[in-house]
Amino acid sequence: MTDGAWLYILRCSDGSYLRWDHSDVARNQSGAVQCGAFQGYTVTRRPVELIFSQWFDRIADAIEKRRKLKNWSRAKKEALIRGDFESLEQLAKRKSPYPSRRPPAAGSSG
Repeated sequence: MTDGAWLYILRCSDGSYLRWDHSDVARNQSGAVQCGAFQGYTVTRRPVELIFSQWFDRIADAIEKRRKLKNWSRAKKEALIRGDFESLEQLAKRKSPYPSRRPPAAGSSG
């Protein structure tokens, strides 16, 4: 048994995405989600389809990636799912610069 984990994305019947990490993706593909063994988000959104998976050598890395994906736009998630890294890079760029959190330098007017 390894200490790694899978991160995967399921597409629900309503078109929504569910991000999930688990150390045994094969077990979950076997039908546990489809048959409702896991009550929660997917219980009213079946059938679900596995559309993306990625192996991480460390469970913590899979969990961190899942948390990052939670804040991504749908377009960015779909670029990742397609493996379209060029679009992913463009979507990751800031649309407008964030204001600086640094206090203005002494003597500046900004």
